[in-house]
Amino acid sequence: MSRNAQSGRRTPSISLRPVKRLKRSTGPAGGSGGSGGSGGKKPRRPKRTGWRRLIPTWRMTLLGFGSALLLGIGLFALGIALVKVPDAHAAATAQSNTWLYSDGSIITRTGQTNRQNVTLDKVSPAAQHASLAAEDRNFYNEGAVNVQGLARAAINTAKGQGTQGGSTITQQYVKNTYLNQKQSITRKVKELFIAIKVDATESKDEILSGYLNTSYYGRGAYGIQAAAQAYFGVDASALDPAQGAYLATLLNAPSAYDVATATAAGKQNAVNRWNYVLDGMVKEGWLSAEERAKTTFPDVRDPQPNPGLSGQAGYLVDAATQYLTSSGVINETELAKGGYTIKLSIDPARQQALQDSVQAQLHDNLNPDKRKRDAVAQAGAASVDPKTGAVVALYGGTDYVKHYVDNATRRDYQAGSTFKAIALAAAFENNAKTQDGRTVTPNTVYDGTSGRKVRGGKGTPYAPPNEGDKSYGQITLQQATDWSVNSAFAQLAQDTGLQKVKDTGVALGLPGSTPGLDPVPSIPLGAATPSVLDMAGVYATLDNGGKQITPWLVQSVDREGENVALPAHKTTQAISADTADQVTSMLQGVVSDPGGTGWRAKALGRPAAGKTGTTDDQKSVWFVGYTPELVTSVALFGQDPATGAQVSLSGVGGIDGAAGGQFPAQIWTSYMKAALKGQPVSDFATPAGGSSSGPADLPTAPSTPSGTPSTSAPTSAPSTGPTTAPSDGSNTPSGGTDGGATTAPTVPETTQPSPQPTRPTRPTSRPTSTPQPTKDPTSQPTGQPTGGSDTLAGTGASAGSRG
Repeated sequence: MSRNAQSGRRTPSISLRPVKRLKRSTGPAGGSGGSGGSGGKKPRRPKRTGWRRLIPTWRMTLLGFGSALLLGIGLFALGIALVKVPDAHAAATAQSNTWLYSDGSIITRTGQTNRQNVTLDKVSPAAQHASLAAEDRNFYNEGAVNVQGLARAAINTAKGQGTQGGSTITQQYVKNTYLNQKQSITRKVKELFIAIKVDATESKDEILSGYLNTSYYGRGAYGIQAAAQAYFGVDASALDPAQGAYLATLLNAPSAYDVATATAAGKQNAVNRWNYVLDGMVKEGWLSAEERAKTTFPDVRDPQPNPGLSGQAGYLVDAATQYLTSSGVINETELAKGGYTIKLSIDPARQQALQDSVQAQLHDNLNPDKRKRDAVAQAGAASVDPKTGAVVALYGGTDYVKHYVDNATRRDYQAGSTFKAIALAAAFENNAKTQDGRTVTPNTVYDGTSGRKVRGGKGTPYAPPNEGDKSYGQITLQQATDWSVNSAFAQLAQDTGLQKVKDTGVALGLPGSTPGLDPVPSIPLGAATPSVLDMAGVYATLDNGGKQITPWLVQSVDREGENVALPAHKTTQAISADTADQVTSMLQGVVSDPGGTGWRAKALGRPAAGKTGTTDDQKSVWFVGYTPELVTSVALFGQDPATGAQVSLSGVGGIDGAAGGQFPAQIWTSYMKAALKGQPVSDFATPAGGSSSGPADLPTAPSTPSGTPSTSAPTSAPSTGPTTAPSDGSNTPSGGTDGGATTAPTVPETTQPSPQPTRPTRPTSRPTSTPQPTKDPTSQPTGQPTGGSDTLAGTGASAGSRG
């Protein structure tokens, strides 16, 4: 007890004792050795071990996401602050492009800008709505950027596929006005920030007006006013829904959708896009369904001539532009802005020689004023260096400003019998066997009976006639090549496999999308429609030991001192060198055989190989030939000058009939003489198996009748070197002649080859047996065989068109 100092009272003293620390229970949850363990502390979470240590916790994830979001917002704000809206670039003051020959001399200059800006009230509502329907239907209700489209564009650009849509009209306006067309992440980012700023400072009507005034519509027309005049001859204010929809269609691909110059496929694509635009206008309520039903495709004016593109210059520029845009080097809009120096692979001396040869061998012998048929003749030619793939000369037509379709690159006329070289390559490369099991060689005997049914196919047997329905009886494959015998080649393709023939054509250089390139029975007769340049590329592969190089036309591109990268010229071993050499050996017979369809080309005086071609109703005639140094493809197309329809060439130059062995072979020979003048003469490589000389490889007797004049084997082997030519040349699918008419075109004596030797008619009865030769015959046959009309065992293919 203690005493209180103030009260004097005694109070009890308190003594504090230390409390003992409780030990943590180690027993099971709910007790510490007894029943009263509910007051114990929560156990600690065990430490993460192994692979679990690599996974971030939710706290770390949330923190990382928040940091990234803040960083993104910060960078976005920084971008908005730093990226300024530049002055409108010189798209409105586009420079010219300079086009050069391979030696640096000037071909021409292009790039005058055709532009007339108009306010939005000077553009018809129908044209405005059509542009929105085509490019950005939600324009008035969205911001500057389509985030989904931007993401898609970024992914495509990263993959090297370029942008594939998704940009808003605001973004496109920014690209047209302030940036270039280069596809890159940097440009896309700048476009994003500038679009946001523009959207914040300009009205939607101002942006739409700017977009319509800066867009490229083709034909050198920038802006909708210039386009309305270029395509329809009206002001933008007068455009109706059909016309406005067509101009909106052009925004997607100006040249490809120009129906005045596009291919058949391009025209169809343009119509499809036009329908898409109109349907979009109906969907958005901008066009009534009734008015849509009455709307028809508009009449489009022909392009107006550009004086700088007259003569061959326009064709060269057009072909080079196709090469650059299709290869993804420069898009059409960027090229139209100008400033480029483009050097082509064209040799000016050879280019002039090709132009002179077409003039002397063809046009100097035509007189459309006296013979209306002469006006239908359209020539196209291409010359390629087989070792490099460089196009050294190109002839697209009489004059680009008069006939703006390039005859050297168009793909709408059948190739005819020039395709038979591909059938030969396919047979040798795939070790084809006849229906009775014999390996196909140049000496394999086939039945040349006209209309003979092919064996081995499905469905209705294919039975193509030969030229003039002429039958040749049993002939070697070499002879069938020299004389271009349809019935033999139809069977050869079936023996090889129709798909293999197509695949070989693609491997040799034909585009897989070539119209008519289908594995059908008529494929070896040339039903497909490759271009003259395509066929030059195919034969260049044969000339180059089977190594395929896609022909190229542009040597270099420069803009303001900066080189623009061009695609590498890849070399692919399409077929074996031995196959290429064997085909080349056989094609030499077409020229060297006095009865061969290309006999006029022998006047070149050098080793030469080639193949003629004459197509259905003689609408096109070809000669594609080569020496070891140079490949040249020449074709003549029949086209009605008023309607553009394909018509027969029979009667052109006063000649009854038309054939690849006539004008095309003469042009080829004249040009090749000039192009190779002064160069040493070289020979082709000899095939590993030697030349095509040797005994004929006769068929075994068929087990069933074939429907041809005789089913028995011949009493003697067909001669591999007859001394007389067939009476009327080679075949064409519908009565044309690869070999040429017996009357040659009237041309100056110094350039006209001598007329073809007189050809006797085929014997009506089988000749008596003759002993086999004691030595190999000459390497190439020189005339019609003496064998009868006995049938080769095996036929067959389903029906198909004649090529």
